[in-house]
Amino acid sequence: MGRVRATGGKGTVHPLVYLDYQATTPVDPRVVDAMLPWLSEHFGNPHSVDHRFGWIAHEAVEEARRQVASLIHADPRAVIFTSGATESNNLAIKGAMMAMEGARDHLITVASEHKCVLESARWTAARLGARLTILPVDTKGLIDLDQLAEAITERTALVSIMAVNNEIGVIQPLAEIGEICRQRGVWFHCDAAQGFGKIPLDIDEMKIDLMSISGHKIYGPKGIGALYVRRARPRVRLEPQMSGGGQEQGLRSGTLAPHQCVGLGRAAEIAAGEMDAEAKRTQRLFDRFWGRLSAEVEGIRLNGDRERRWPGNVNVTIPGVPVEHLIAALPDLAFSTGSACSSGSTGPSHVLLALGLDDEAAHASLRIGFGRFTGEAELDYAAERIVETVKRLRAERISASSPSG
Repeated sequence: MGRVRATGGKGTVHPLVYLDYQATTPVDPRVVDAMLPWLSEHFGNPHSVDHRFGWIAHEAVEEARRQVASLIHADPRAVIFTSGATESNNLAIKGAMMAMEGARDHLITVASEHKCVLESARWTAARLGARLTILPVDTKGLIDLDQLAEAITERTALVSIMAVNNEIGVIQPLAEIGEICRQRGVWFHCDAAQGFGKIPLDIDEMKIDLMSISGHKIYGPKGIGALYVRRARPRVRLEPQMSGGGQEQGLRSGTLAPHQCVGLGRAAEIAAGEMDAEAKRTQRLFDRFWGRLSAEVEGIRLNGDRERRWPGNVNVTIPGVPVEHLIAALPDLAFSTGSACSSGSTGPSHVLLALGLDDEAAHASLRIGFGRFTGEAELDYAAERIVETVKRLRAERISASSPSG
């Protein structure tokens, strides 16, 4: 899985290796098998309470809710299904700030957050008059906990900091952040789209009050996600962002799709059973792949902290090689320049700029992601192709810039 055929120059055929696991993951065949019955014989509306078709669909949705909740050690009643992490982030940030309007009006987030978090935060400032603090990160992509503590005031309502960065893979110190927020009586929202199912997450130990979850980042279907909303003290209140029939405890109206919920639930169940083994295998792949690149590509730099990171993310800067040239020269490798949600942007990555990279370095950076269905042979092939192509492109640039060229 993850390899098809790509035609290169002069009819050359290469295997196409998928290396963009942060953008999306292949749906696990076990998840597909779980979903299929809910697309055919079990077609009932889970909100239909008067007949068996609805009851069966409802129970499937509730089982999925239990599976998702179990992975973060949460009460299933605190899990709200959404269309994905973007909707969850919007509901958490806008909903929390609207619910607190008039009481607390200060929101804190981080410069390297996903665009949907930053844009939701800016929306609260523009539409609600909220005061917004965007904290910097250091050159490794980590926040300064002392700076966070100093930024919190008696007017602070919410702190929103992601678990695993989608562009550089850095893991923030969630338990320490949660402790600071809880001591100051501030809600802590965590965008866990890239962390859910990959790293251990415990909403009580980490004192997380709101958590955003995505299905298609953990080998589940696209179009489904969830938001954990703390019910126990301190109970979180949100203002709904959609009007309708009052489904999902009134927080997210709209008919749920049982097959999507079942897919997310099954993906969460698989992740729970395989998380430790998968993390170890992914770390071995990282060490093998990065070891080859760092040894053979002169000047290559890993972006983000070396140790506090999800090892399936390798974001690198390759000086002297514009990344668009590298991508064009490697049609057999599917990787990216950064977030898929920002793929239409022509500017440099805001995450890499937050790390202190200049525009030139940011434009010479690429994100390589691998995971459950990536094999050693694929990564060895990718490393070999990257090494030989970087050397060739550098040699061509030197030749073109020489007086005789």
